[in-house]
Amino acid sequence: MARTHVYLKVELDLPDSGQASDKERPERVASEICRLIGRVYGVRSAEVTSIMERES
Repeated sequence: MARTHVYLKVELDLPDSGQASDKERPERVASEICRLIGRVYGVRSAEVTSIMERES
C-alpha cells in the first residue's frame, strides 16, 4: 500500500472576544480539525505543524 502525504492550509476566522473561550482558541480548533479528519477519513495520522496569527 502506498503512503501519501497531503498538506492543507486552513484559514480560520475566529471571533475577537474579551473572554478567551477554550472552544475558540486556535490550538483547540486545530486539534479538533485533526481529530475529525482522522475519524471521518480514517487517516493514519494528522498533526498541526504551526499556527500563525495574522491581523486581517
